[in-house]
Amino acid sequence: MAGTPATEPRWRGGLRVRLLAGTVLVAICSIGATAWLSVQSATGTIKAEQGQNRAAVARIYDGVLAYAATHPSWADVAPVLADLSRRTGMRIGLTAGNRVPIAGAFGPDDPPLPATPTAVADPLAVDVTLSPAVPDDRIDPRAVGPFRLRAGEHDALRRTADAEVACMRAAGQQAAVAETPGGRPYVRSNAAPAPHCDRMPRGDAVVTPTRTEATALGILNDYLADCLKGHSVRPYQAVLTATGRLTFIVATESRQTFFECLGSSRRAVLEPYVAPAALLFISAPAGDARSPAGLPAAGTTRIVGAALAVLVLTVGVSVLLAGRVLLPLRALTAATQRMRGGDRTARAEVRAKWEIAELAAAFNEMSEHLARTEQQRKDLVSDVSHELRTPLGNIRGWLIAAQDGVADLDPELLASLLEETLVLQHLVDDLQELASADAGRLSLHPEPMDAGELLAQVAAAHPARLTVETSGDLQLDADPVRLRQAVGNLVVNAVRHTPPDGRITLHGHRDGDAIVLAVRDTGSGIAPEDLPYVFERFWRADKSRSRVTGGRGLGLAIVRQLVEAHGGTVTVDSELGAGTTFTVRLPATREGTARRP
Repeated sequence: MAGTPATEPRWRGGLRVRLLAGTVLVAICSIGATAWLSVQSATGTIKAEQGQNRAAVARIYDGVLAYAATHPSWADVAPVLADLSRRTGMRIGLTAGNRVPIAGAFGPDDPPLPATPTAVADPLAVDVTLSPAVPDDRIDPRAVGPFRLRAGEHDALRRTADAEVACMRAAGQQAAVAETPGGRPYVRSNAAPAPHCDRMPRGDAVVTPTRTEATALGILNDYLADCLKGHSVRPYQAVLTATGRLTFIVATESRQTFFECLGSSRRAVLEPYVAPAALLFISAPAGDARSPAGLPAAGTTRIVGAALAVLVLTVGVSVLLAGRVLLPLRALTAATQRMRGGDRTARAEVRAKWEIAELAAAFNEMSEHLARTEQQRKDLVSDVSHELRTPLGNIRGWLIAAQDGVADLDPELLASLLEETLVLQHLVDDLQELASADAGRLSLHPEPMDAGELLAQVAAAHPARLTVETSGDLQLDADPVRLRQAVGNLVVNAVRHTPPDGRITLHGHRDGDAIVLAVRDTGSGIAPEDLPYVFERFWRADKSRSRVTGGRGLGLAIVRQLVEAHGGTVTVDSELGAGTTFTVRLPATREGTARRP
């Protein structure tokens, strides 16, 4: 008891250390999580804004180019810029090359535009960084100028295209009508049309130009011829494909020179039909409210929410740790106090799965072991006193009678007294055998022997009631005296519980590397609920302990000890009212008899 106060401070200190370590760990995790979330939120916000800005700039640039490619001047561009500014939330300004304002954010209350323009809006020299899909000649495909079809030409080609699509669909093919930027309809389909549906060229096939296209091609080819001559290349003409692309039929000279001249010729032809190059300025609107760190309100809300969640987690983990540490200790303490008070059934009910739970499990096992040991001690004292009471009472009674002259010590009385002393001697011998087995001092002297001969020797003691059945090689290494004692105990038990007209059979056979010996009887049998206890000491199915049935309740316990000393096993099968079979299984090799004093 004096040691308890000395250990209690260390115990409490250990709890404090655990709780402190858990709290510090949670705090570190919370700080790291908050920092990580802040960095991720800031980085994500910046990337998102950058991406949105790039997308907005590309959208504005494309809208301005679309206007420039289809209008010869910037005269009516103001509504277009206003619409783009409204949809993107950006400030847009357009100036001439000398910074003279054309349209956009040039009001008296507007701040000045950036010093450097965002891009040059020129449909004949498109910026590939803002419009990556532009053709190699960097001319906006929407700039068609004199190649735009007249209404009558467009309608005639559209009727032909619609007829071909209808024919293909009737044949089960997928097809649709599309139009080039110049207004020329063409059929778009992955399948080749049936011969009776083929009405128009498609893909890169050369088409017969309309009057408008022929006029424009004539002007373009004149410029192209002059350019090719300037490069000392024999002139050849450009032709128009079904998808509106300009190409050549047969190249007799350098292809690179042809396309360079084609690009410059197209610019010369298209220049009167498109707006002149202008400087495009794009910036965020004035008064745009953003947090100093670049985090939006949603990001700030997320950080605050994460901090609150971490705070709740910290408190919860601390409470959980305290509960998981203290509850098992309280249960263990209460169980210990009950056991100290004499309650051998005290158990610590612990559901945790850490070291305290292991300690509680060890305590429960110790408590159960102590309870079993105490019960066995009580049963042993009760059983031994019961077994000793009758023979000692008989001896004492007859000796007193002889001393008082009531009885004569004739040979018959002496024989009876000797029988009672033999009962006491057998009981002491049996207890000594079990004590030796428990202490590991059971002496064995194995030697090669035949189990069949041993069964025959045991049966010879009861020739009128026993039958021996053997098969196979029953040679094994065993202690013949101890093994005969074990089989003899089983036979005595069978004889005791088998009526005179019953049958007892000793059976032996080999099963692989094992020798199997069985004692079968047709006696009273054992109830199923009693089978688990037949090998326990002083246990008897006859709870009245009548000496008519005989036995001291130790024979089967000794059988189990002797068989296990040989490295074998003994089992029992029984049917109430039909009989019982005890089966001994022994190893045939010397390894099974290795247990020696």
